[in-house]
Amino acid sequence: MTFETVGDHVARATGRLKAAGIDRPRREARLLLAHSFGKSVEWLVAHDDERIERPAPFENAVRRREAREPLSHILGEREFWSLRFQVNASVLDPRPDSETLVAAVLAQYPEPDTVVKIADLGTGSGCLLLSILSERPGAEGVGVDISESALSIARENAQRFGLAARANFIQSDWESRLGGTFDIVVSNPPYIPTAAIDDLAPEVARFEPRGALDGGADGLDAYRHIAAVLPRILKPNGLVALEIGQGQDASVTRILRDGGIRIVGLEKDLAGIPRCVLGRL
Repeated sequence: MTFETVGDHVARATGRLKAAGIDRPRREARLLLAHSFGKSVEWLVAHDDERIERPAPFENAVRRREAREPLSHILGEREFWSLRFQVNASVLDPRPDSETLVAAVLAQYPEPDTVVKIADLGTGSGCLLLSILSERPGAEGVGVDISESALSIARENAQRFGLAARANFIQSDWESRLGGTFDIVVSNPPYIPTAAIDDLAPEVARFEPRGALDGGADGLDAYRHIAAVLPRILKPNGLVALEIGQGQDASVTRILRDGGIRIVGLEKDLAGIPRCVLGRL
């Protein structure tokens, strides 16, 4: 048995994570120890001098993070829009940048009791659809994904947040199995050019689903497909909200305009980067 103070456990793990190139290694060491020990980070800070046995899962967790497996995969969840989403290697990790899209959609429909029907193309964890539904109790939606394992996570998240009655998830290649038309279509589609994927951070390139990243040679394949089908699935004057990658705003707005969509907004993320294109049919 290995007994050390909480602070010693954190310090030792911090050094290993720093050597592995992890940003904010002390914060992550505390999160991993708290998760492994079944305590809160606040408890660890308050008991920094307390001697505890090194939890066996902690060593495994540190090794996984040293290998650059995403922290969220080890913890099994990621916070997004103040909701704690279950995640794993089947889904793209929800990121703060994507909250730009959620905020933009809500701003277009500011009344809390708005009654709308939403389609989320490539739903993954369900973070976009479920975050919007959590703010608009009169709304309902359908999330589609080609991956059944991703849909399983999305359904569990809907149950977790008490939204299962208003959120349906179906396996579909984009819109192919969708029925009817929608007031809102949202998507965070794959937008990384194929040749650039291997140059991404190891957490992304090695551990996130490639199908959720690979946007084709120029990163725009999914936008072309979505623009082509919007006239069939979007109601007249319906809203489309698409997340975009850095530097893609001009190309995506052109693709949407060529498909008959009127651009009504281009929202920037907290770093000032254009992150979400808004259009109406």
